Amino acid sequence: MSKKIKEEYTHSDTGVSGQYKTWFLDYASYVILERAVPAIEDGLKPVQRRILHAMKEMDDGRFNKVANIIGQSMQYHPHGDASIGDALVNLGQKDILVETQGNWGDVRTGDDAAAARYIEARLSKFALEVAFNAKTTNWQLSYDGRKNEPVTLPMKFPLLLAQGAEGIAVGLATKILPHNFCELIEASIKYLRGKKFELLPDFQTGGTMDASNYNEGKRGGKIRVRSDIEEQDKKTLVIRNVPYGVTTTQLMESIVKANDQGKIKIKKVTDHTAAAVEIIIELAPGISPDITIDALYAFTDCEVSISPNACVIVNKKPVFLGVPELLRVSADNTKELLRKELEIRLAELLEKWHYTSLEKIFFEEKIYKELEKKHETWDKVIEAIDKAFLPFKKQLKREITREDILKLTEKPVRRIYRLDIDELNAQIKNLETEIKAVKHDIANLVDYAVSYYENLLKKYGKGRERKTEIKQFDVIQAKSVAIANIKLYANFADGFIGTGLKKDELITEVSELDDIIAFTKAGIMKVIKVSDKTFIGKDLIHVAVFQKNDERTTYNMIYLDGKTAFSYAKRFNVTGITRDKEYDLTKSGDKSKVHYFSTNPNGEAEVVKIILSPNCSAKKKELEFYFEELEIKGRSSIGNQVTKYPIKSVKFKEAGRSTLDAKKLWFDGKFGRLNTEEKGEYLGKFEAEDRILVIYNDGNYEIVDQELTQRFDNEKILLLEKYDADKTVTAVYLDNEKLQFNIKRFKIETTTLHSKFFFIKEGKDNRLETVTTDESPILHVRSGRGAQVNKAKFKVANMVEVMGWKAVGAKLTDYSKSVEMEWERKVEDTNGQTELF
Repeated sequence: MSKKIKEEYTHSDTGVSGQYKTWFLDYASYVILERAVPAIEDGLKPVQRRILHAMKEMDDGRFNKVANIIGQSMQYHPHGDASIGDALVNLGQKDILVETQGNWGDVRTGDDAAAARYIEARLSKFALEVAFNAKTTNWQLSYDGRKNEPVTLPMKFPLLLAQGAEGIAVGLATKILPHNFCELIEASIKYLRGKKFELLPDFQTGGTMDASNYNEGKRGGKIRVRSDIEEQDKKTLVIRNVPYGVTTTQLMESIVKANDQGKIKIKKVTDHTAAAVEIIIELAPGISPDITIDALYAFTDCEVSISPNACVIVNKKPVFLGVPELLRVSADNTKELLRKELEIRLAELLEKWHYTSLEKIFFEEKIYKELEKKHETWDKVIEAIDKAFLPFKKQLKREITREDILKLTEKPVRRIYRLDIDELNAQIKNLETEIKAVKHDIANLVDYAVSYYENLLKKYGKGRERKTEIKQFDVIQAKSVAIANIKLYANFADGFIGTGLKKDELITEVSELDDIIAFTKAGIMKVIKVSDKTFIGKDLIHVAVFQKNDERTTYNMIYLDGKTAFSYAKRFNVTGITRDKEYDLTKSGDKSKVHYFSTNPNGEAEVVKIILSPNCSAKKKELEFYFEELEIKGRSSIGNQVTKYPIKSVKFKEAGRSTLDAKKLWFDGKFGRLNTEEKGEYLGKFEAEDRILVIYNDGNYEIVDQELTQRFDNEKILLLEKYDADKTVTAVYLDNEKLQFNIKRFKIETTTLHSKFFFIKEGKDNRLETVTTDESPILHVRSGRGAQVNKAKFKVANMVEVMGWKAVGAKLTDYSKSVEMEWERKVEDTNGQTELF
């Protein structure tokens, strides 16, 4: 090859280099526009649009084999049958535009659809109503130029938001989540009416969703979706659905993996899914169901995060838009399509009115007799008829054309003799009524569009109610729910800590997420991650699991300051630290050492006996030290001087009381959690031995501890408060068999923790109506409606005696749906003040 030819080949657009310059851009544009990203007009990718168009061509009301639909679609889609089949199955599983018959797989289990030759499909009635109108469709030639296909379908519904979309192109991706059918229609109506609206995703698989960070479906947003997990009993959990995008197989695999990694502890997991999802988890002995539920959300696919990224094709370019903007575009597009349909209908009605009026004049004024006259040519006949219409042209809405006259002359003779002028007048009157109505709809297009949406909701909205519950999730700290199944050892003399020191002293069992806090004789503190072996410092004196922000665990310490030889005492908390950093707890680190060290989980302050060196000059060689006299300060505080004389030993003498105020607890009904962060309803001050009473609407009560990892279903709870054994419970429940409300008063006689006790009369549909533990309860009862309202006030303590907790109780009043009950109650706030309600 000559140098000149080589240069021309290299630098020309058709040469190798020139082709490389354009091919990638062409390929990227093709993938974005023709495969991965849906169009904003109809919410469809090209393959989906071509499938629906092919199905419309085949539509005769009956089901067609999917294999036939694929073959028909290949006339428009220049790709293999597999891609068309997969796209069609995906459309069918959405259950919006395509009605299916046969085994179409299951998005919950991940089961594939049967072969295309075995399954059938047809367009749904909804699709035929909202997606097709040849008169308002823009057409283009198919890839081979043989047929016409739609540029976009005239979609009169926000399909893109209803079925969602997902695709990966070159350099960008789109992920639009599905939304609720009914809510989309309602939002469209609100937008057309100028009202505000909000849209959040809804999934076929159900579950629960936290969409507080949805960000209108734009980039940067995130939602969290959870399975619904029920506690069947203390040993069994049941998963009732799967998160969006997760199959039952994937979910079970993630549970088994978490169990193998020691993050959860279960005995067995079994899939019983049939018509509904049902995955049974059997717990290992001694494992808390509440902690396991949290751990399932933290470590398995029972909870997943989904990041939306709404990208659509607008004017042949990818554009990132939010869900509200997509809804607004859809509603405006629908309104414009409805306007076009009305204008087309109006033109058709006007044309029909024009011809019917011509026909009426033609026969009523006997203009047809011009056909019986002898004219030289056929054109002369046409001219004569046209001239005969001259006196009547003002009655018409447009000029009379030659085509109009030719059409009149083609009327059969028998029609002329049987013509009923009254029938033509009736037709014209009906047409004028229709024209008036269409013109009214065009003039009031918003009302017409709203009516259109309302009709869609009425016809197709049943059975399409929201499936995914919207609620805010609590933040699950992985550390607090991870199973502690790794043994931690320590070599106190040499100063090593780790899981691999199996010949040394066992400290406790930990999880791989835990932090470990350690103290040495030299007064050094360090917090480390769980590892195989870590050196802290010689002569360890305390090793434990570190709880961040723990303000109740208090460390009491007496140490010798190496610089002054004085001894100091201090009390401190460790709430926050930098991992792997050494902290010196003494005044001056050099030659300092710890005489005494204790850990107190609830701020206890003991009494110790200090024995001074027998060689010192102090007159009194023994003294007692009371830690309760010290304030709790930070870890860097020096502390108070105990003695300037050398100390021989410090020994524990007697336990002391906690110097901390009782722990204040709140119940956050939104998440069903106890907390110390002042969220929700204040329960009171709790000492370590205090318990909580929970009474449920099904007639059970339960006494539980203060563990913050517990989960409560607030919808089933009528009463949750600090347990007082001296308090009397007053309960009103429905005896459904006798159709009456019974009342009883009793004291809690059981002491077993975390066990439910049924205290109302057993019977079908019996339920607890209301309950209180007030000392002198007063119950207000209201029944009836309108002018027939009856009110009563009961001082319950004077009318009902205290019975055993299993007693049936006494009749209070007859049952009625209109009965309302409310206690007069006193509530104590955090400052001890009471309010009357």
